[in-house]
Amino acid sequence: MLLIASGETLSAIAKQASLSPKTVSTYRSRILRKMNLRTNADLTRYCTRHTLI
Repeated sequence: MLLIASGETLSAIAKQASLSPKTVSTYRSRILRKMNLRTNADLTRYCTRHTLI
């Protein structure tokens, strides 16, 4: 979540975590759905408001 919110690409996150980009994309979708957010920008705002990044 924090890597997405900080602006990392899904491909870069996948490489760093030794996962496929499709897996990271699925995780991103699940995070957004569970948090009732729509975009990466919404996720970034959430993380900023709660001083996570």
